[in-house]
Order: sequence, then structure tokens, then C-alpha cells
Amino acid sequence: MIKYLAADSIRNDKLPESQKLPVVTTAKESPIFELCEGSFFTFPYKDEQTRTVCLKRVIFRSTNVFGRGTTVGKELVLKLTFPSETRVSEWIFIDRCKELAQGEHAWVLNHLPDIYWSFDIPFHDDSPQDDFKKEFEDGDEMRVVRGSIQEELKPLSSLKTAKECTQVFCDIIQCHHWVRKCAQIFHRAVSEGNFMVRERDGKKYGVLNDWDLAIWINNEHDEPTSLIRTGTRPYMAHEQQSVHWKGPHRYRHDLESIFYVMLLSVCLYSNPNEKVPHPNTKRFRYEEWHWRDDEFLHDKKTSIVHAAPFTPPVSPFFIGFLLWLTELQERLLLGFVHLKIHITQAAMQEARQPNKLPTFDMETLGGHFSCEQIAMILHMFNNEQLTTHGLEWQKILERLSRNQQQK
Repeated sequence: MIKYLAADSIRNDKLPESQKLPVVTTAKESPIFELCEGSFFTFPYKDEQTRTVCLKRVIFRSTNVFGRGTTVGKELVLKLTFPSETRVSEWIFIDRCKELAQGEHAWVLNHLPDIYWSFDIPFHDDSPQDDFKKEFEDGDEMRVVRGSIQEELKPLSSLKTAKECTQVFCDIIQCHHWVRKCAQIFHRAVSEGNFMVRERDGKKYGVLNDWDLAIWINNEHDEPTSLIRTGTRPYMAHEQQSVHWKGPHRYRHDLESIFYVMLLSVCLYSNPNEKVPHPNTKRFRYEEWHWRDDEFLHDKKTSIVHAAPFTPPVSPFFIGFLLWLTELQERLLLGFVHLKIHITQAAMQEARQPNKLPTFDMETLGGHFSCEQIAMILHMFNNEQLTTHGLEWQKILERLSRNQQQK
């Protein structure tokens, strides 16, 4: 077992001998998996200085996919992942966003994670990863140990009121839209665990975290490096869990994922940090979504999307979310109804006039599940206006206000 971890480029030779970090230039015999509490980590900071942090406690270790887990600790967060060696680091995406977050776009800085340093360590030539690659030439791609030091953020369970929860959701949706529209980035990893909270100057902000699956928009049709790396199962769009789904990943898929994050949060929990069992079965609603397979989830989500009427079992604490959920589901339902009509009309038209096929906006399901529709639904909670950021959302709401005045 290796107690300390450092890459050759981030070794701090000024530390006392008792605290010096052994250099690990390659990952051999999987030492990362035994990273232990009490480990020190030194990384470059500003003006050729370094900072040394101590791994106090491991708070999450993903084990659902071999070789792709994430390990984090605090007070700062040491995050370790095992991505393809060709996958762009989330640090690159965040830096691009921060470059653009100037002037009227500066608001988004409150909703982006802070990454202080990032590094890659390749696997050794005779590692199990290398042996596997040689055995299956067309198999899994070569991977690296990718580490980063990040600001500690708080989970949704740290929130105290339903109003705080709604503002955090609203913040993250606006950030997600800005990232796509202004930075030309698809996040593609919407889940409850990636919706985080930052406390700053007495206020709480929603933060869109974990950009490990992000891609540039101009590469949106690229295939994922593994068939299972399209999101987190309980929150994936239902189309993506169909055996017939071939892609591409669309913006509305992330919006549908946000709908499921919201649905599970307000039906599974009686408050932000306490689950509530079903009064009859004593089982937790939607709990099985976290361990059932794609076929099961596709069926369940399809029935939700096409339900009429849709009456989610929202807990009393979150009852204000009921209107949000029913209106979001209604937009999804209308979108897929019109998509089915379009497919039928297109088939008929192709037989008659193949050169004049009808068009349909697949990104927004014919305009029924768009950013504008989402903004109209989520800008109010219990008849109170939530904080909106950026000129685009404000223009949408101004149009909505003018339309209501004209009626």
C-alpha cells in the first residue's frame, strides 16, 4: 500500500523528510484503490508556490464500474477518477467557462466548481490495464489516474427549506443552459450527486458539479468511450435507456434528467436529508431506481412521460414542487405526442412527395420542451419570483409578462 500520492511534477522537496511524498510517476498495482485517510497531497498553486492538504475522511468511493470510480475527501476535495487517456479533463471545461464569465456573464461564477489543480498519472506498461488492452485490441481504451483538488461543496441535503431547494434547482438549470449556449459545452452527467450547494456571503448558490462526461458541442455526435457512460441510470432520459437508442445526446435529454432529479428528491425524501417510506409498503419510493437495470427504468420512465394525468407522490415538505413536476411532465408528454404525429405524417408524406418532408425540431420536441418553456415554469415558486440570471432568461420572462398583460 502507498500511503502518500504525488506525481513527479507536483512533488514538494521543501517538506520535512517525515512529510515528503514518494513520487508516483505511473500507477502500478492499483495503489490508488488503497488511498487512506491521513494521506498528504502537495500540488502547485500560485506564483510557483505549493499547497499541502491532508485527506481527512473518504466521503464517497464509487464502485459500480470497475476502473472508473471517484474518490473524494475533505476539507478541500481530492477527486480521483480513471478516464480514458484521451478524455478532456473537466478542468479544461471549467477554465473555458471562467474565461467567458465576464461582464453580464459573471453571475455564472457562483454556479461553477472551483478546481485548484489537476494532474494525470499513466498506468505502468505491465499494469492490468495494459494487459487487458493487449488481450482485447478493440476492447476498453487505455486509462489514466486523473486527480484534482477542488473546493468543498455541500450536498442538497444541507438545505433547510423548500424555497432554498427551488432556488438551487433554478440556479443549476440556468447554469446548465449558459454552459451549453455560451461555452458550447454539453454537461451530460445530470444527477442528484452533481447538484451541489455553495455558501458564500450568507447566501446559498446551486452549483453544477462533476464535468467528467462533458464534451464540446462541436463533438456532440461522438460516441461515448463505453456503452454505459451516458449518465447516471436513475436520472437518464428514458430514450437513452432503450435498447434501440443510438444517440445523439441532446440538450433536452439533460433537461429530462433534471426532471428525474427533482422527482426522486421530492418523493423519496420527507425533507432534504431524511427519506420517507411508503405508508403501506414501508418501502422507499423510487429507491429501486438506484439498482434496477435499463429495461426496468425505461419502462417506468416511459409510463411517467406518457401518464395523463400525472400525480407524483410529493412529500408534504416539498408540496410546492407539485406544480413544477406536473407542468414539466405535461411539456414532455406534449412533445412526444407531437413527435409521434410528426413521424406518422412524415411516413405518409414520403410515400406521396418524398422531396417535401415535414420538419420537426428534435432538440426541443417541436418547441414543447425548450429552455423558454422551462424558464416559464421554474421562475416562480408558491407565487414568489425566484432569482434569475443572465439576459436570455430575463428576456424570456419579459416576453411572458407582456403576453400575460395583453390577454
